[in-house]
Amino acid sequence: MSDFKRLSDTVWASPQIDADDVADAAQQGFTMIVNNRPDAEQDGQPSGAQIEQTATANGLAYVAIPIDHAGFSQPQVDAMVEALDQADDKVLAYCRSGTRSTFLWALAQAHRGEDPSALTEAALAAGYDITAIVPMLEMLSAKARD
Repeated sequence: MSDFKRLSDTVWASPQIDADDVADAAQQGFTMIVNNRPDAEQDGQPSGAQIEQTATANGLAYVAIPIDHAGFSQPQVDAMVEALDQADDKVLAYCRSGTRSTFLWALAQAHRGEDPSALTEAALAAGYDITAIVPMLEMLSAKARD
């Protein structure tokens, strides 16, 4: 059963997805899958290649921006901004729990100058606590507005 959580009008986060979830995403009008999970992070997880193949077969774009335990980098934030800019409509981002995807979405939005408070509220409404990165969100948002 799909567990897609709405972050904004165009972006949802999800725990690990499988082929059935990709098909559900296509039926729900998603146009892009963003994979934020490195391969082989956990035994038994579908590989990025498997998700990409299923996404392509269902007419969805696929982008891999893996986030490992080293944390987030500016190139990853830039890649997420680019992916969101290229998306035709609804985007589904996933990782193990959806948290890294939510963090990366918030960082990308702050990089665009979005309000950190609004991002924090949206994430919380979806069940994700991003307060740990609020200082980074504030810095990125301020920099974008300069």
